Amino acid sequence: MTQTGQVRPARYITAADRSTARPIHAVWEITLACDLKCTHCGSRAGERRPNELSTAECLHIVEDLASLGTREVTLIGGEAYLRRDFAQIIAAVRAAGMECTMQSGGRNLNDARIDAAVAAGITAVGISIDGNRELHDELRGVAGSFDSALSSLKRLRDRGVTTSVNTQIGDAVVEQLDDVLDTVIASGAKNWQLQLTVPMGRAADRPGIILQPHRLLELFPKLFDLFERAYASGVLLQIGNNVGYFGPYEGVLRGSGMSHVHYGGCVAGNGVIGIEADGKVKGCPSLPTDGYTGGNVREIDLTTIWLDSPELTFAREKRTQATGFCGTCYYKSVCRGGCTWMSHSVFGVPGDNPFCHHRVLELARQGFRESIRQVALAPGDAFDHGRFVVELETLDGRPSTAESTDRTPRQFDVGSTLDVCYGCSRHVFANTKICPFCAADVRNVRTSYRESLADARNAAGHLLEALRT
Repeated sequence: MTQTGQVRPARYITAADRSTARPIHAVWEITLACDLKCTHCGSRAGERRPNELSTAECLHIVEDLASLGTREVTLIGGEAYLRRDFAQIIAAVRAAGMECTMQSGGRNLNDARIDAAVAAGITAVGISIDGNRELHDELRGVAGSFDSALSSLKRLRDRGVTTSVNTQIGDAVVEQLDDVLDTVIASGAKNWQLQLTVPMGRAADRPGIILQPHRLLELFPKLFDLFERAYASGVLLQIGNNVGYFGPYEGVLRGSGMSHVHYGGCVAGNGVIGIEADGKVKGCPSLPTDGYTGGNVREIDLTTIWLDSPELTFAREKRTQATGFCGTCYYKSVCRGGCTWMSHSVFGVPGDNPFCHHRVLELARQGFRESIRQVALAPGDAFDHGRFVVELETLDGRPSTAESTDRTPRQFDVGSTLDVCYGCSRHVFANTKICPFCAADVRNVRTSYRESLADARNAAGHLLEALRT
């Protein structure tokens, strides 16, 4: 509860949460069985794992999560509802005092399964929609999956379940985002969550579906327009942690309109925990199993894995892991290389992320752009990845003859606290006098912004008073 009486979302991470390293949000793959064949599936879901956790083992995990201070558990797959005891797990999560949500493709989320989830106390359900009917069915690998998703949204809404829509932003999806928003609004969903398709799993086998980094120049203005249109229709657009970072739309898109909010580095193991269906534990459910598994609950208790394993605690350590372009970035002390899931899936190591709005803007300022090209195939395992290289190009797509770009930061890091320059809506380090991006006097434009805001509030107050009389 805040001082204004508003209830914070379960996933909101407080200062106390950070100081005690609590896994506030658990994302739990309870089965790898799936009834879709998604072309971008990082886990290559389809068949259940041969050694999936028993019901008793799952109930024990629920107890451990509650003891660790988890506030929300999201059940995923595969398809979580294909596990026969999924409603029993939901009921246990709710009985332990945690919220329980579920993410689904919605192909066979029939009345009986929805009724079971509702009776067990499901808090909310997210359904994936990745374009219009034709594109969605192509990406999901099953004809009719788009209509099934819409039907599931309607049945959930009819039963009073809060719904959201999730969208993967791939190369072909960008042009259809307006259509997807129309679908979201018509469905009655309250949230629309977007993330970039990552070249992991099946997506690593189809690099053509991945959005090229330089297209962020067109994506972010579009997302800003979509945010405003969604908000006017009662839908909150939210971007995922791999949609990056620090351009002029950061506060709107990541802060839901609060300009001071900004990305703060990889959240893996830092308020988030991922659990696989056979008991392996990771700091983020999307990270590769190899190299990021801290242990298995069948061998080590969950509390020890969470508190002590370096595979989970790496993001809690505030050292900068940024390399390459990111290692010279103005924001490196705060961002630390961006989403580990994305950078590791592209390069096999964390800390260098070409899918960054600030990076794309800086390159464009110098007359360059970046594209990625696959040079090694993925081996074909769950959560696997291939290998890519970044190719420097001119803005019109021709190979660049330049040996490198100017990677000198506009201004040296001066701490970890950021303010907003209201001249360009970019984040700058506290106490910055002249904005390195628009050359405005930061203090003067902040004063002008506050005065304009006060004038607008006064005008609104006078208008309301006139309407009352």
